[in-house]
Amino acid sequence: MSHLSRLCGAVALSLTLLFNGAQVKAQDSVAAAGGGPAAATPAPSGGGDAEKGKALFTNNCAQCHAVTEEVVVGPGLKGIMQRTPGREWLHKWIRNSSAVIASGDPYANQVFNKFQKIQMSSFPNLTDADIDGILAYIDQASAPAQATVGGAGEAQARGGGGASAENGDGSISGPSELFTFVLVALLIVMLLVLGVLLVIVTILSRAVTPVTTEGVQTTAPLAQRLKEGLSSAFNNSTLRSIVIWLFILIATKESFDGLYSIGIQQGYAPKQPIAYSHKLHAGQYKIDCNYCHVGVNKGKSATIPSANICMNCHGVIKKESPEIQKIYAAIEQNRPIEWIRVHNLPDLAYFNHAQHVNVGNVQCQTCHGEIEKMEVVEQRSSLTMGWCIDCHRKTEVNTKDNAYYDKLVALHRKESKEPLKVANIGGLECSKCHY
Repeated sequence: MSHLSRLCGAVALSLTLLFNGAQVKAQDSVAAAGGGPAAATPAPSGGGDAEKGKALFTNNCAQCHAVTEEVVVGPGLKGIMQRTPGREWLHKWIRNSSAVIASGDPYANQVFNKFQKIQMSSFPNLTDADIDGILAYIDQASAPAQATVGGAGEAQARGGGGASAENGDGSISGPSELFTFVLVALLIVMLLVLGVLLVIVTILSRAVTPVTTEGVQTTAPLAQRLKEGLSSAFNNSTLRSIVIWLFILIATKESFDGLYSIGIQQGYAPKQPIAYSHKLHAGQYKIDCNYCHVGVNKGKSATIPSANICMNCHGVIKKESPEIQKIYAAIEQNRPIEWIRVHNLPDLAYFNHAQHVNVGNVQCQTCHGEIEKMEVVEQRSSLTMGWCIDCHRKTEVNTKDNAYYDKLVALHRKESKEPLKVANIGGLECSKCHY
């Protein structure tokens, strides 16, 4: 009976979780506690656009420089305005460092010699405003962080205890619909098991009870009583029906789970020919994904980086590493590095990286997971059709400052007050992905 009591306790716990989850889900949004706003960062001298400068720095400079004092390939850029000859000199240096060195400039030659005569890339297309924006971003990023008044205390007060999660807008989110469905299904199965156990316990209790004949108790052998009890249980039509239906339900669920998993490689993490760490390059050194996967903004495929992209840095960095020597060997033997593709879509499905990344502003982590934390890349998302369609139904179209969508937005607002979603502009049409 101890097993039966534990099962009853589990059923009671499931009911408690279910009802509490429903109550949490029904709560209204919680107003955020008022703390003083963080002090605004003063604009750096020169009037550069730091926001634009951040994008330019990430795409052009972050591979070799840090905004701190840390040396990556070239020097750290914290305090760059204070230790160089000035803004105009930096304009010339960034556009064409080779020309400044060739002119005999003493400071330029000092830096060139100090960093092993590594030639800095030239950026002739950057305007003065672009470079000022980069400098503004460096000043802003390297400035000491200012604490927000009461921020930590409020976060602790709001987050103390409870299983529900607090959203960015201060609302409390309860369990998802899937969680509720699974919990209800689990509860039904547990109730069925409880019914079966009750029947079995009843039959066995009768089996071990001494037989009474004309008021006189006679004790039959235990083996005989168990045999009679099991035979009685097997011949019980109610118990047989419960066991058969329970078996059918479990077998059906397992069959459907197996069918739905065909062709899905979620969690696939093959061993690559060279032990490349995204955690080190994209995480620690903040190398932008676009630097290596050059096609992500331009075409269907993000492309696998060529050996010369690796050599941009490893021509002078960690040349003696056994893994880097594999790159040298591939170049000397004029053969490609045989990287193993991790994310595969069937040939019948069309996916365009440029459409999602460049136009839709979808972040790499949305589909690939936190790639900057992966030592070995693995497929984090299922990449099924249902997964894609669900994203199209939920994702809002960024129509701000884009005249292409003006008429579509006007037509959509006549029919609905909801924001324009990808599904509303053909994101659910079969021919979009199957051609």
